[in-house]
Amino acid sequence: MATFLYRVGRLAFRRRWYVALVWAAVLAAVGLGALRAPGAVEEEFSMPGIESQKAFDLVEERFPGAAADSATARVVFIAPGGEKVTAAANKAAIQKAVAGLGDGTQVASAVDPFRAKTVSRDGTTAFATVTYEVGTADLTDASRTDLQRAIDRARESGLTVEAGGTAFADEAGPGGTAEVIGVAIAAVVLLVTFGSLAAAGLPLLTAVIGVGVSMAAILALSSALGLSTTTGTLAMMLGLAVGIDYALFVVSRYREERAGGRAPREAAGLAVGTAGSAVVFAGLTVVIALAGLAVVGIPMLTKMGLAAAGAVVVAVLIALTLVPAFLGFWPNAVLTRRARRSGRIEGSAGDNGGTRWARFVLRRPLPVLVLGVAGLGALALPAAGLQLGMPGDEAKPVSTTERRAYDALAEGFGPGFNGPLTIVVDARGAADPKAATATVAEEIGGTEGVVSVSPARFDEAGDTAVFSAVPSTAPTDERTEELVTAIRDERPGVESGTGARYTVTGTTAMNIDIAQKVQAALVPYLVVVVGLAIVLLLVVFRSLLVPLKAALGFLLSVLASLGAVVVVFQQGHGAELLGVEQTGPIMSLMPIFLVGIVFGLAMDYEVFLVSRMREAHVHGESPAQAVASGFRHSARVVVAAALIMIAVFAGFVGESDSMIKMIGFGLATAVLFDAFVVRMALVPAVLALLGARAWWLPGWLDRALPRVDVEGEALRRPRTGPAPHPAPDPEPART
Repeated sequence: MATFLYRVGRLAFRRRWYVALVWAAVLAAVGLGALRAPGAVEEEFSMPGIESQKAFDLVEERFPGAAADSATARVVFIAPGGEKVTAAANKAAIQKAVAGLGDGTQVASAVDPFRAKTVSRDGTTAFATVTYEVGTADLTDASRTDLQRAIDRARESGLTVEAGGTAFADEAGPGGTAEVIGVAIAAVVLLVTFGSLAAAGLPLLTAVIGVGVSMAAILALSSALGLSTTTGTLAMMLGLAVGIDYALFVVSRYREERAGGRAPREAAGLAVGTAGSAVVFAGLTVVIALAGLAVVGIPMLTKMGLAAAGAVVVAVLIALTLVPAFLGFWPNAVLTRRARRSGRIEGSAGDNGGTRWARFVLRRPLPVLVLGVAGLGALALPAAGLQLGMPGDEAKPVSTTERRAYDALAEGFGPGFNGPLTIVVDARGAADPKAATATVAEEIGGTEGVVSVSPARFDEAGDTAVFSAVPSTAPTDERTEELVTAIRDERPGVESGTGARYTVTGTTAMNIDIAQKVQAALVPYLVVVVGLAIVLLLVVFRSLLVPLKAALGFLLSVLASLGAVVVVFQQGHGAELLGVEQTGPIMSLMPIFLVGIVFGLAMDYEVFLVSRMREAHVHGESPAQAVASGFRHSARVVVAAALIMIAVFAGFVGESDSMIKMIGFGLATAVLFDAFVVRMALVPAVLALLGARAWWLPGWLDRALPRVDVEGEALRRPRTGPAPHPAPDPEPART
């Protein structure tokens, strides 16, 4: 592989104009395709196989035209202190407001709270439900503006008016500030690392080009492949992350080869042949992790994983072709001023911070190993109490009207009112469907933890009914999950007596089912991803213990980061420092995202760092010397790459949405633990303790595994040493 990539690098350097034009043509083609392609649809979230999804599908089948997924708004009216909403003036103001809500565009109905009897027992609070003709994704800005105007007019009467519901769902996601801050910090880190504006800008430029190609391709294919508007979120995040990393690795190796006296084209070829080989295998591990998201069984998550895998493939191809092509345009610009004057990079072959740190660990490997494992293990302990769920309006800041509406409803109607359970009764097998439904409602209403049940609504055939059951506890309360389980456990006895079958759905039940399924899928996902990655690393390092060490270190860093997330976002320790106003369950998909993204980045650092150690060992250095050599050449680059990723992810902690905060915090801490504790401390400590055994491989396995020259040994054989002086450039260098 190294020989092939060496030729690719030299060819891209020599034919730089052709390579640049090809990528420009690709970008233009996918960009034009994205502009002409039909708009991406908003994919409905589905979780095949869970009960709540089956019940939801049954409602759509038996109640055609009911628009079960229509956008809704729940407008809450709170009387001034000491008054009641039933007072004549307040009642008139509310009815006028409801009439105004009903006049909005795309509105199907607006229910008067006094007719619907949605007034609290103490008379201080009432709410009106506004139902739209379309789903949330199809709700226009004009409809949202009409809704907000009606609410503002109602507030003028002296009432406190708040609103929540799917009509207020924010489709835009983060405002982009986090990305800008992350890229700015990345530029500073690259500038400090390389000491050259061109060297700092090149990884950023190629990463942005790669993300542009990937996102345009996703948009162009969105209609044909059924990709939603959210599919590209993960692709953008990871495409930018690995795009910077991979270009950083190649540019760093190019500078190193130039420091050794190589001519620019030869240096580019060697950089792609050696660092490029590490990039290919690192990219493969990321693709494995992302494609493995299909194990979870969520169609939307599978599409996001495959789209992100495509973005990673694009980043790899750009690192192998466009980066050396750009180096061909400006072969000396990526060097420091001192290097451009002298032709060499000072300190590139001598001791540096990486060498000194490696020797520190090599002198005392056991204390470093024990301290690192103990520290991460202590941080991982809270992960045992991980509670998954889907935080709703209760997790939003109190400055939002959705949170204030949630609190008002919980105070006026009880904490469970914000998360009613929807019971779907299939009475086709019952002799008397209405009597059977009444029996089901009576049994569920008598279950401990159920406050009330609503009247049943039947379909046109009269054999399927839907009613709501209001729990006494909040939607994210563990007792609500126990209540759903209890209602389902009662089903066999009720069904045998009535002949009717019922299922439990609704947002609360759906969130509970999703959390349980994701939790059950987490271990199989880890087994598949880590198992395949171990096989791949066996091929790369031709060692049995190094891949096992890499996988165990990754699991330790992920568990530690999950523990940190639990401590802050679930237990509330230090939550105020991050602006988290409400603690609760961890978002159900958070662990899967964390594992997939961090696994890819961790293997990036592992492959790049340890492949240099393997390269030194293959070329005759002792195990301890190989560890020091690997750190001398790679530690600075790995640290820079990790700092960039931490900056990008930490930028999301500043967002107001608690779920975005959670994802940003989890990813930043995971990269911090994995890069600086596992890769920079535990890896050299373990290799020091293992010595030559670290590179041991059973003979039968050595014969069975394909041989891939990642270290570039074949490139070094005919090149016994660096040229005494840099060979002349193929054409005048431009800086």
